[in-house]
Amino acid sequence: MSEEKKTETEHINLKVLGQDNAVVQFKIKKHTPLRKLMNAYCDRAGLSMQVVRFRFDGQPINENDTPTSLEMEEGDTIEVYQQQTGGQFDKTLSRGLCSRH
Repeated sequence: MSEEKKTETEHINLKVLGQDNAVVQFKIKKHTPLRKLMNAYCDRAGLSMQVVRFRFDGQPINENDTPTSLEMEEGDTIEVYQQQTGGQFDKTLSRGLCSRH
């Protein structure tokens, strides 16, 4: 197998889609843990791995998963979601919902 052909089959191009709809493309080896891609995306986006979740085909991605283990194909998209951190309870809304008439 030629060196060029071998390189093509060892690597895969993946897209990472953020919540802002921005797409970042990565080229990684098919047997490389996706942790490498996840860390690179977070560094580039200025995010902490602690506050984001990565999903492929609706399923969570673990750091040790690889493109091969998830049966990813050329050009597949990984989605990134920022973890929801609570939120403030609206007291004015609760009074309206809880008031008795």
